[in-house]
Amino acid sequence: MVDVIEIDNLRLRCIIGFSPHERRDRQDVVISLRLGCDMRAAGLSDNPEDALNYHSLTKDVIRLVEGSNFQLLETLATSIARVCVVEHEAPWVQVRAHKPGALRFSDSVGVCIERRRLDFERD
Repeated sequence: MVDVIEIDNLRLRCIIGFSPHERRDRQDVVISLRLGCDMRAAGLSDNPEDALNYHSLTKDVIRLVEGSNFQLLETLATSIARVCVVEHEAPWVQVRAHKPGALRFSDSVGVCIERRRLDFERD
């Protein structure tokens, strides 16, 4: 059984892309997270110490994204996943990273990845 914390539609700005205009100006990105964790202890104790601190995790994700300078959404999403599962010890994360207006006739273009801590132990 896996419980899930959902964080939807963090609207942030960063340098993302490989075209000259994308490298010059910060662009909007929209980040959503699904954090797998076991909430049984927190649900019984009502003690914040027993819960995954999603406020602190979100602050770290915001800091990472707004300071980033990647060419690919795939790299941005992987870096976010690393923060979640390595630094904040979430057992599992799904990261959705979207660039609104990146393609003509489309609302956004995005990637969706899932990672566990084991995925980063090979790095």
